[in-house]
Amino acid sequence: MTVSQDQLTEALDTLKQTGVRITPQRHAILEYLISSMSHPTADDIYKALEGKFPNMSVATVYNNLRVFREVGLVKELTYGDSSSRFDFVTTDHYHVICESCGKIVDFHYPGLDEVEHLASHVTGFKVGAHRMEIYGTCPDCSKKDAH
Repeated sequence: MTVSQDQLTEALDTLKQTGVRITPQRHAILEYLISSMSHPTADDIYKALEGKFPNMSVATVYNNLRVFREVGLVKELTYGDSSSRFDFVTTDHYHVICESCGKIVDFHYPGLDEVEHLASHVTGFKVGAHRMEIYGTCPDCSKKDAH
């Protein structure tokens, strides 16, 4: 797992500018989110960091994720009734979700920005955002199914 130092530095700067104190836990949670491609749940983050921060609770992780969401660093992804997953906000991207194991993978497709313009043009709406999800079976689960 590689962390883009630039992304981490920018994220920490954003927190400083909004007056959010940078605690070691916040630093570690952000670092984990930036380096994790798996869109972890709060529980995943807690489990990954509990060795480093034995006094940290799942509630602490949730509270920090809420703070990050409020300042626009993190998106909360909710899919049905499974627990929320968290995604460090980079450029606009979309998600492909495995219906077997729940794995979420990012993909970029700049052409979809046109969908907002079209929707706005056709309906007269002032479009704020859009979200697209694609569902299927990931390569690992496909291999398991083949056996």
